[in-house]
Amino acid sequence: MTAPEIGTAAAPDSVAAIDLGAVRHNVARFVSLAEGAQVMTVVKANAYGHGAAQVARAALDGGATWLGVADLSEAFELRHAGITQPVLAWLHESHDNFAAALEAGIDLGVSDLGQLASIAQAQQAVGGVPAAVHLKLDTGLGRNGAGESQWGALFDDARRRELSGQLIIRGIFSHLSNADDDEDARQLERLHVGVETARQAGLRPRLRHLASTAAALRLPATRLDLVRIGIGAYGLSPLDDADSADLGLHPAMTLRSTIVAVAPSSDADFAARSGIVPLGYGDGIPPQAAGRIHVTGSYGRLLVTRVESDHLVVEPVSAGADPARGDIVTLFGDPTEGVSSADDWARAADTINYEIVTRLGDRVAREYIA
Repeated sequence: MTAPEIGTAAAPDSVAAIDLGAVRHNVARFVSLAEGAQVMTVVKANAYGHGAAQVARAALDGGATWLGVADLSEAFELRHAGITQPVLAWLHESHDNFAAALEAGIDLGVSDLGQLASIAQAQQAVGGVPAAVHLKLDTGLGRNGAGESQWGALFDDARRRELSGQLIIRGIFSHLSNADDDEDARQLERLHVGVETARQAGLRPRLRHLASTAAALRLPATRLDLVRIGIGAYGLSPLDDADSADLGLHPAMTLRSTIVAVAPSSDADFAARSGIVPLGYGDGIPPQAAGRIHVTGSYGRLLVTRVESDHLVVEPVSAGADPARGDIVTLFGDPTEGVSSADDWARAADTINYEIVTRLGDRVAREYIA
């Protein structure tokens, strides 16, 4: 069935078009870059606003062998969608349903002895195969993970539970701060020390992983056995000195809407009309970008002059470019096509491109392009 055109009676006024071919391309780019390391595509936060299940399937088609999420609810969503490939969830509450996670075959990130004990208890209740665990070490970021003073006790307890058949330590990992190359190199060295300490305790983790998109791109030594690709899978750059095109990535999301009403311009000296677009900060459009960002309409660029809760206002920047009711406008997409990018919106809103795509609300329909 062919999707109806945006702005028609059969379609919503605003659509985020997700190019799954771009996702496949981007993931394949990192598979090539990883040079033998496995690739995990991170689909947390509804795949950064793109749609978790749809992106996960495209990423697997692109060569990813793992999927990563923050919490178990996101992991269960993938399983309920029929996705059976390996999934790692790494951020847990003490009351999380680890038994259901084990039954669903979800790998679990563990940051402390308490989590390890809870998972082992769940495994004893469920029975069957040992729980698959990845031990999270804090190597300097300070965002969960066992501190170095805890490593010895954590590794000894993990080994004891391995020998009892409760779990297996499949991986050891950490997160980089990405503050600068020297700091990342220090974190890599701390991870190597942690892995060696674990081996001295009798553990034999098969997967060491540290790099996310930024490090996978610029620090080959951090790729290890697996790289975790988040924003890069969606075609956006995490680097200040390189954009998507520089990195050979294709932005996957294009946000379009329709002008639903027109009104006289707020500029009394400019005989033009402003347009009303039914997207506002209630949909995730950052109001601080007003006056600093353009959208693209049928007759050229339109300046976003105001962002309200459920709509934004655009005005022409040149004569003869008046918006008309029913016109399609593109808020952001692939800048090689002459439209504003998520990076442009991020700069205008003093934020990062991650936020621009991830904060897009549920009122905006997602349309998937195979």
